[in-house]
Amino acid sequence: MKRRHKVACLYTSLISLSLSGYLIPAAIVAAPPRTPDKTVNCDILVVGGGLSGVATAYEGLLAGRRVCLTEITDWLGGQISSQGTSALDERPTQSRRQFYSRGYLELRNRIQKKYGELNPGDCWVSESCFLPRDAHTIMVQMLRDAQKRGKGKLEWFPNTVIKDLQISQGKLINSAIAIQHQPAKGAPPLNTLPLSQTIEEAYSYSNSPRLTKTIIRLVPHQTQGNAPKWYVVDASETGEIIALADVPYRLGIDARSYLEPSSSSTQNDPYCTQGFTYTFAMEAKEEAQPQKMPPYYLQYSPYFSYELPRLADFGLVFTYRRIWSPKQGQQVSFNGVRYSAPTPGDISMQNWTWGNDYRPGTAQDNLVYTRQQLQATGQLKSGGWLGGLRTESLRKAEEKAYSYYYWLVAGTTDSQLGPDVKRPQPNNRFLAGLDSPMGTAHGLSKYPYMREGRRIIGRPSWGQPTGFTIWEIDISRRNYNDEYYRKTLPPDMYRRLRAALAGLEATSVISGQISPDKAMRRTRSTIFPDAVGIGHYAIDFHPCMEKSPPEAPGNRERPGERRGAGQAYPFQIALRAMIPQKIDNLIVGGKSIATSHIAAAAYRVHSFEWSAGAAAGTVAAFSLKNGVAPYQLVDDLPKPEPQLQALKRLLEQNGNPTAFPDTSIFNENWEDWR
Repeated sequence: MKRRHKVACLYTSLISLSLSGYLIPAAIVAAPPRTPDKTVNCDILVVGGGLSGVATAYEGLLAGRRVCLTEITDWLGGQISSQGTSALDERPTQSRRQFYSRGYLELRNRIQKKYGELNPGDCWVSESCFLPRDAHTIMVQMLRDAQKRGKGKLEWFPNTVIKDLQISQGKLINSAIAIQHQPAKGAPPLNTLPLSQTIEEAYSYSNSPRLTKTIIRLVPHQTQGNAPKWYVVDASETGEIIALADVPYRLGIDARSYLEPSSSSTQNDPYCTQGFTYTFAMEAKEEAQPQKMPPYYLQYSPYFSYELPRLADFGLVFTYRRIWSPKQGQQVSFNGVRYSAPTPGDISMQNWTWGNDYRPGTAQDNLVYTRQQLQATGQLKSGGWLGGLRTESLRKAEEKAYSYYYWLVAGTTDSQLGPDVKRPQPNNRFLAGLDSPMGTAHGLSKYPYMREGRRIIGRPSWGQPTGFTIWEIDISRRNYNDEYYRKTLPPDMYRRLRAALAGLEATSVISGQISPDKAMRRTRSTIFPDAVGIGHYAIDFHPCMEKSPPEAPGNRERPGERRGAGQAYPFQIALRAMIPQKIDNLIVGGKSIATSHIAAAAYRVHSFEWSAGAAAGTVAAFSLKNGVAPYQLVDDLPKPEPQLQALKRLLEQNGNPTAFPDTSIFNENWEDWR
């Protein structure tokens, strides 16, 4: 066995130096240290069981395909389950008109049916707040029913990570090696320890005292000649497959340009991504509960705050994302926000910027490793992949979440609002246990809520020769006439910005015939000819902190990061944003599509993730049926693409909108879409 492994490693090294004339990281052609325990055939391999991954599987199953779905936790649903953010982020107009993908509408209907109402938590941040554990159950049933209706086949792998890829000719994923873990004999159940204490074990081929492993080889269900006839969809939370496959991608801040004029930096900064959050649940009680200070509380307490005077009310914060409320409380109002007061038995999920958000922003503490950091830590070497995250930042985020709970119930300081604001609230209990809302013995979410990970750079396209990206100006409602942009942007950059927003007057602005300030500004988002999905949400920032560590006393948010925040027009998901460079049978869904740092702040919420996943599943099934690769659907744009139009018709016929009502270059009236 040892000799065979040495030969495999030598073969791997030789291939990595020879394919297509450029270096391919050894990890993507590595062989496991032992023969896989089983081989599973797939038409579509979906990596990540969050909302985008479930939506991909849902559409693939309805199309009659064999879908393999892997997920690092044992819950489906991502944001609404394993990450604990079970409060649907929606815009009022889209919600009122119920203009969503068919699967997302089914999800909302099933929540309504489960509880007899859409908002069993009586929260005020959303029309629907509910228990994370129930979201997983709903997701499982939706996929079972889709499998039955579409006559597809689901191979579902919980507690499973992708360790290695085999890539041929530098452009096709031939197979993937997955590791599924379960408790070792005599070890505690899964979800006993937080993620930071188990993640590196999960990515190891070897068994451990806590985990035993099953190695699974995932391969195409069919082949066509020498080419694999399957598609791999990266629906992971941080863009794991795009990192492992080493396709071009971005992280963090994009340099200021006419396309991203509100950027906080004149240079790219891959370390400043949006904050991530370990959510938790707490229950209101009749009487004061014993509260134990965490041993590390004083390290994190200088950070915590209600943030703004208009939010400085415990009842408002508790009910903001209340996920269970069996009894209606008294109606109260605080600074214009009306809510029903907490009553004993109410359960609140906490997700607060100046609370349990963890917001690192430097090379010393960033969570999602850059390509250079992956190389330095050996994760792009043969068998070296460990998920691409900094374990220490996960650990500190867990400590911070526990500390935030203690601040809520016992704290008397406020980092942003000063003294005499925060009062203790001891009549609450931290909920932990495998039967708790988060389904963990430790009480924190199984996986942190991720707002931003790696984002691909699409293939060169007409108008974007260096790679397709959806930028800030494609969606923002901002008035770029204000003084900041005129003074901050160089004159040529400002002129190009105004031209890009001017529509039919663009040529006159560029040539100087029309002053940039006098050009008409289009009042809609960019219309993409290859739109395959939709989304609508504000550009919402949880900025990184300026210094390391993020909880340091007196630390502040990265200056200028919130400048790009604000309202957005209803926007579209371009197919070009889902097609990475180099790899022809990889489709990207979820938060890793080709968006800029600012645009990504809107392209991250629940209904968008579903729409992107629905598009990914439909594109994969369509491509398999018609023998066409996704990039071939858009490679002749802006010329007519008949197969692209057939795909768009299929999406619309299936109840997956590709545009909002009345989308047209002639419609500039979007004031009702708020």
